Amino acid sequence: MKVLCYGSLNIDITYRVNHIVKEGETISSYSVIKGAGGKGANQSAALAKAGLRVFHSGKLGTDGAFILDKLKSFGVDTSLTIVTDNQSGNAIIQVDDEGQNSIILFSGENKNILKIEVDSVLSNFDAGDWLVIQNEINELEYIINRASEKGINICFNPAPMDEDVFKLPLDKITLLVVNEIEGAALALTDGDFEEILNTLCQKYPKCKILMTLGDKGSLYYDGSKVYHQACFKVDSVDTTAAGDTFIGYFLKKLIDGEGAIDALKWASAASAIAVSRKGAMDSVPYYDEVRSFLGESI
Repeated sequence: MKVLCYGSLNIDITYRVNHIVKEGETISSYSVIKGAGGKGANQSAALAKAGLRVFHSGKLGTDGAFILDKLKSFGVDTSLTIVTDNQSGNAIIQVDDEGQNSIILFSGENKNILKIEVDSVLSNFDAGDWLVIQNEINELEYIINRASEKGINICFNPAPMDEDVFKLPLDKITLLVVNEIEGAALALTDGDFEEILNTLCQKYPKCKILMTLGDKGSLYYDGSKVYHQACFKVDSVDTTAAGDTFIGYFLKKLIDGEGAIDALKWASAASAIAVSRKGAMDSVPYYDEVRSFLGESI
């Protein structure tokens, strides 16, 4: 079984600040780091570090070529990624003293994907394989429809959430992954997380649903039963790749057939390790690190 992550590749410029800048305010940062990021790239890194065979496809400029080198160092196959002479996607990230972040995105080549490129990429995958997508690239409707026609399992993380998500054929999604804010937006409710999950289950009855709840843990609906996992308590340094790490490890365990309880536990542990470190894909732990963490926590 192969896993394709079709997603964004961004040049991340991360500023460490005492607090997230307010409207009309100018503040100083005490460090700045240029790194590799993008939700797609981060999730590819997480999937590979978790131990899956991962292909990444997307589009970037030569200014972001170092991102591909980074992904390759984690074992990601980047042969299906297109490099052009245009500008790569960029992200300006503020991380405060509590580890919380604020992000501004410039899409760049992430939003210049062509249908003919999608067809070429998907020709390398078959029924039963997995496609992982986010909401940082264009042609998502076409990608979902073509993958569904081929019988490919689809994991969709609608982040960053916007109105265009409602136009997508979400009934063709195998696994829908949301946080509480994204879930509430999709469910069109401001209720608690249980109401959000119930509404999503009714709205998308064919989808399995994974919902991350921050310090309240996570929920997974497998089509018949809801599972809950508490979060592991750690000192938070940087939450940038927390959700991407969670998705990578959850899918690893789901694909391995180890069950919802183990999948949630490993994903939660991996995410806890990630938030205790600085950076995006560099913060994602390797499989043996998560196994060691769980051994210490049991």
